[in-house]
Amino acid sequence: MSTTPTAALSAAGVSIWLDDLSRERLVSGSLEQLIADRNVVGVTTNPTIFAGALANGAVYAEQLHALAAAGADLEQAVFEITTDDVRAASDVFRPIYDATAGVDGRVSIEVAPGLAHDTEGTVAEAKALWAKVDRPNAMIKIPATVEGLDAIRQTIAAGISVNVTLIFSLDRYREVIEAYLAGLEEAKAAGLDLSTIHSVASFFVSRVDTEIDKRLVAIGTDEALALKSKAGVANAQLAYELFEEVFAGERAQALVAAGANAQRPLWASTGVKDPALPDTLYVTELVARGVVNTMPEKTLEATFDHGVVVGDTVTGSYAAAGAILDSLASVGVDYDDVTALLEREGVEKFIVSWNELLDTVRTALEGAR
Repeated sequence: MSTTPTAALSAAGVSIWLDDLSRERLVSGSLEQLIADRNVVGVTTNPTIFAGALANGAVYAEQLHALAAAGADLEQAVFEITTDDVRAASDVFRPIYDATAGVDGRVSIEVAPGLAHDTEGTVAEAKALWAKVDRPNAMIKIPATVEGLDAIRQTIAAGISVNVTLIFSLDRYREVIEAYLAGLEEAKAAGLDLSTIHSVASFFVSRVDTEIDKRLVAIGTDEALALKSKAGVANAQLAYELFEEVFAGERAQALVAAGANAQRPLWASTGVKDPALPDTLYVTELVARGVVNTMPEKTLEATFDHGVVVGDTVTGSYAAAGAILDSLASVGVDYDDVTALLEREGVEKFIVSWNELLDTVRTALEGAR
């Protein structure tokens, strides 16, 4: 029997989530088609995705006109439009959510990026988004900044499922897991049902290679150039090792025994940026049971068309992955500097996209009035 590469990926334990959402995709039936044909079991969004959707979306005209007639301000209009899309997508995925006991069938929506360094503002918006979408299979995306860590803890403690985004370093990932476990402990003490709280930790992949490869080329030695395009996968493989280690530990297992779910690793930024690399690199080299891979449609289609899935490509890799990071240090690449830069840039890029989204909606509102 033949099977598709995306079916093989799912059979290997990887949940395929689409890194895209628009009302056009919802109205056209494209999302249902990807669920049926490409094994898609979830969706992630971010400010860049919504900015693109609104910029190209005549399908939003009717709602924009209604919002303008009602006198909605800019922030209110964006809140209404984005949460409506996420609610509708959540309904599309509800059968998968039910069939997987809440593991998949998830749709993520992000707090405004300007709140990335505002703990209390993030918690307040997370609660507002959760209440507005009003679907158990929603997830609220919170960036893994220093200030975001305590917001993650508080949001989990309130019983809200969280997609932690913009994780680049192993140290920060460990802090994210700590925030999740602490939040679960508070939720348990408050008498909440831990089984209803889910979380994924979005570990970014291709951006790590993009920045490190730039530095390796600048160093220019044979030793440095031999390390090109290896850091992103190695970093993610070591993140999975950390996931296995912590969630097998006594603290996490005590919570699991009380009904809690492990916080699954999610591979984000899996679209290949370097055209010299295989376009399925960050899919086929990061196959492990219990992970999520959120893909832009181009990567999803490439995987479906010619991805070669050979089973687990992560759990046997830890020694080699560690050696790659050690070698990067030996040629002069500062891992901590790279990951700190990527976090700053990640927040800044989302703020730019958010401002573009606001500008698009502002223009549309003015035109509808």
